[in-house]
Amino acid sequence: MNTAISKEMVKLAIQALEDKKADDIKVIDITDVSVLADYFVIASGMNKNQIQAIVDNVEEVLGRAGHPCRQMEGYRTANWILMDYGDIIIHIFDSENRLFYDLERIWRDGKTVDVKEFL
Repeated sequence: MNTAISKEMVKLAIQALEDKKADDIKVIDITDVSVLADYFVIASGMNKNQIQAIVDNVEEVLGRAGHPCRQMEGYRTANWILMDYGDIIIHIFDSENRLFYDLERIWRDGKTVDVKEFL
């Protein structure tokens, strides 16, 4: 996996998330703990419409930059949408499911990276 490309993808994802007012954006570097991807990007939305708008924006921004989404799960229900971009995986939750699944705790062996480092 190309770290420079991964970092650029995370930067674009963060900007797309912020454009649609996603809450509590977190980035976890999982390169040392998993072969799944380089980064997890985790964010929350307030309701189904906002979460779907966030996802649509992320997909559009990354797609225009030449990074198509490989797979997406959960769009219809929009309580946890997973977007697989290969080198990065984006999780967008409603607040209830984010607390319940607590990916930050599950992936605590990864390194939490300050979002500002990507901007």
